[in-house]
Parts: sequence; C-alpha cells; structure tokens
Amino acid sequence: MTITLDFLPQTAFAFLLIFARLGSMSMSLPGFGDRAVPPRIRLVLALAISLILYPLVRDRLPAVPLTLAGLLTALAGELLIGLAIGLSVKLIVSGIQVAGSTISVQTGLALAQTVDPAQGTMGTLFGTFLSILSITMIFAADLHHVLLGAMNDSYQLFPPGELLPSAAADFAKAALETISAAFRIALQLAAPFLIFGLIFYLGLGVLTRLIPQVQIFFVIMPANIMLGFVLFMLLLSTLMLWFLSYFGDAIKPYLN
Repeated sequence: MTITLDFLPQTAFAFLLIFARLGSMSMSLPGFGDRAVPPRIRLVLALAISLILYPLVRDRLPAVPLTLAGLLTALAGELLIGLAIGLSVKLIVSGIQVAGSTISVQTGLALAQTVDPAQGTMGTLFGTFLSILSITMIFAADLHHVLLGAMNDSYQLFPPGELLPSAAADFAKAALETISAAFRIALQLAAPFLIFGLIFYLGLGVLTRLIPQVQIFFVIMPANIMLGFVLFMLLLSTLMLWFLSYFGDAIKPYLN
C-alpha cells in the first residue's frame, strides 16, 4: 500500500486563498478589525474562521496555478475582494460616527474630545460614545453572525479565480452608494438635534435682542449642554434601534 501526499499542494493553496480573503476582510470589518483589538487576536480570529469555512468553500476554489504569476494574481484578487467587502461594511458603520460629531456640534461639545478605540484617533464625545455603543449593539443583537454569513456567501457572489464583476466601475459605484447611504442615515439620526440647535440658537438671538444685559456664555452654554444631554438620553434607544435596522438592511446585498 502506497501513501501519497499529492493533495497537499491543492490543500495548502486553497487554505492560502481562503485566509487571504477572510484575513483581509476581518482586519477591516468593524468590531473585528478595530485598532483596539490586538493584531495577534485579529490574526488568530482570521485563522480560526478560515479553518471553519475551509470545508464549506474548498470545492469552489480553483486548481493550483502552474506559474508564480498565476499564484500571485489569485492571491491579489482574494485580498482585494476581502478589503472591498470589509471597508464597505466599515463605511456603513461610519454613519453613526458622523451623526455623533453632528450632535456634538449642536450641543456645544464639539471641542470635548476623547480617544476613539475603534479608529485609534481623537473623536468627539458623542461620536466616540455612539461608535462604541453601535459595535456593542451589533454584537448584542447577534448581527455579527450576519457578517460571518457574508464571509461564506462572498464565495458565491465573488467566485475565486475570476475577474471582479465589472471591475473598478462597479466597485466605485458601490462605494458611492455606500457613502451616500451612510451620510443619509447620519443626517436622519442627527435630525432631532439639528432642529433643537436651530430653535435654541434662534431663541438665543431673540433673547440677546430683548435683554442685552444677559451674560450669554455663562447662562446659555450650560443650558445648551444640559438640554442636549436630556434630548440625547430620551432619543438614544430610538437612535440605536434605527441604526441597527439600517445596518441589517445594508448588509443584505452581501448575503446570497
């Protein structure tokens, strides 16, 4: 009885392709690929997901290329697909950060900044809070299972070894639609605070004309911040439910 290991090159090539796509995707997905998550944890997570999905997608993978150029081309295609999907989902979540920044401006807390662990940079107080809360709610609502399902379904939407659909034009169009949808949801989430700011500053202008002796910055600014916090407290649950609904609908195109 002769034991051969002819299957090893194909197995290694298939796992390398899977890891290239899922690794680049998990490194850029919100929550999984945040800067607060250590790189080693992200790497182990990508390896674990690749091992889990290997039996499910190995039949869809191409054969081992005969040339080094073919191997590099296949790997580059998988990396681009993973990055495109991961960054698209990250753009979807960026809408909540824009909404938080707008809320901070309207409530007079634009200069109150703190470190955003998701981005690794300074962010406004409300923007950072909503960014962390949105990721927490995504995991609490089990929407991260949808992201894992999108990883598996991506092999049906973007078969390995084939050219990306309609090349750069379709990806540019998809990115434009994603960005416009993110700004739209940001404006919708911040709409109550935009109306609050408009009414508040309009009343402030009338008050300064009627009572010029009032010390505006000592009286009005604390009132603006206090009313902003009260309005934020009353609307927080509605804002998050609206965002989760938007996030679930935005992920559907990546599911087969």
